[in-house]
Amino acid sequence: MELIGNYLSPYVRRVAVSMNALDLPYELQVLYVFKEPDKVRVHNPVVRIPTLLLDDGDVLVESYAILDEIDQMVGPARALTPPSGKQRRHVMKVTAVALASIEKAQWAFYERRVRPPEKVHQDWIDHNERQVLGGLRFLNDLASRLADDRWIAGGERLSQADITTVVGYTFANAVRPELKLAQEVPALANFAARCEDMPIFRRAPLPESVS
Repeated sequence: MELIGNYLSPYVRRVAVSMNALDLPYELQVLYVFKEPDKVRVHNPVVRIPTLLLDDGDVLVESYAILDEIDQMVGPARALTPPSGKQRRHVMKVTAVALASIEKAQWAFYERRVRPPEKVHQDWIDHNERQVLGGLRFLNDLASRLADDRWIAGGERLSQADITTVVGYTFANAVRPELKLAQEVPALANFAARCEDMPIFRRAPLPESVS
């Protein structure tokens, strides 16, 4: 399989880490939407990443759809989101909060990245950053209750909630340094550091430069 995108995108990175966790081999085709839109458009008409090219020639788009399909590939016993029941609902809830925090951090980041200085709307940045903090504080509360070997959604093994939470925290911490997240959400910061040291995360690292 071929994963199109780059690890600066938290959506690409959560797919990559998930595939690493499930031992699903892939090759990364490094493409950037803003720099190389025509190359992305060949595979995805809305020019978004991640895009996953399957071995049978089919193409999957959007991280949630890709993650659902790779769970189907490995079956319910190994799936990163439980197939049913209360635990599924809880994993999906925690994942959704983490994903919303990613989205809001990205919007705040893009306000200065893509707009000329005279059109930057600081109130919009502030609004999104408040939402980032709201989501990450919720996740921090969950992390504060964990033993050193436990997982963010309370299960006995790593789930999609853990992957998206860690990818989200690391991304938000990188692109919104003014939020001082290590001080704001220390339990979450410690949990993320523990997970980022795992091989499945280290094999899909966030780039050092996020400009």
